[in-house]
Amino acid sequence: MWFVCAIICFALWGTADMFYKRGSVENEKYSHLKTSMIVGAVMGITAVVTIFVKWIEFNPLNLLIYFPVSAMYILSMTVGYFGLRYLEVSVSSPIQNASGAVSAILLMIVLRELPDIWTMIAILIISAGVVLLGVFEHQKEVKYLKETDKKYKIGFIAFMMPIFYCIIDSLGTFFDGLYLDDFEKTPLVGVTADNIEDIANISYELTFAIVAIILAIYVYEIKGEKLSFFKKGENVMTGAPLSRLLAAVFETGGQFAYVYAMSGNSIAAAPIVASYCVVSLLLGQLFLKERLSWKQYIAVGLVIAGIVILGIMEGLSEAE
Repeated sequence: MWFVCAIICFALWGTADMFYKRGSVENEKYSHLKTSMIVGAVMGITAVVTIFVKWIEFNPLNLLIYFPVSAMYILSMTVGYFGLRYLEVSVSSPIQNASGAVSAILLMIVLRELPDIWTMIAILIISAGVVLLGVFEHQKEVKYLKETDKKYKIGFIAFMMPIFYCIIDSLGTFFDGLYLDDFEKTPLVGVTADNIEDIANISYELTFAIVAIILAIYVYEIKGEKLSFFKKGENVMTGAPLSRLLAAVFETGGQFAYVYAMSGNSIAAAPIVASYCVVSLLLGQLFLKERLSWKQYIAVGLVIAGIVILGIMEGLSEAE
């Protein structure tokens, strides 16, 4: 089950990245904050629906207990949205996704749970593929800048955003593994083996909703930004607001799958989830007219090969 959930998350978050890029407007000062607002609103609605549909007894104290995890994810995502205002998704996404390698190593060190040799090899292959994707994209971008040095020039701050995302998100994934690895040891209150994923997810989503409200007050009340869903002359079907909403929907759907994947096998699931940049790159090529080099195709192949190995090993373990 954990493997299926990891693959679902892999596909949904990869798709979300493409829409995040389409919803990022370089000359719109608060574009990244508006994206965070919409994501927080969708997650908040989803959390409330989940509570009532599943009749979950949610203790508000879990908002504080789970806050270290929620804070890392929310901060990393907002930082990532800022970087997407200036960077191509094919540059940003691979660098960000290297967080899976960092979090997997942290989980193995702290939990002291070494997987079998083939699972370890798969993790190393996936991690290597993700890192290589980032390296190759950066090399291509640097070469392009030397040739043009005009339209797509990258500022140092913008380029650092996906790196910050990688570090912060890896900490969030690391904390998540500690919180969800064993329901009997988790600091969350009122949880069972059946509802621990829902409790963690609701805690994160409600926290994001609260942050969205705070951001809305900051942008529209304190900074006096004009509240408007679409700008004059903007195409409703391809404009930034709809893209942000679609990104939020895919993000939230991926989050549901993510918590189940992490609670099932956090060490193996982390690098799979972190490799969703493969989907981002392919969709960027199809819909955003970005292009992959032959080196990138090799890196993508490595990631997919690692995922296949993990899937085979999971099937064999269940057969036993």
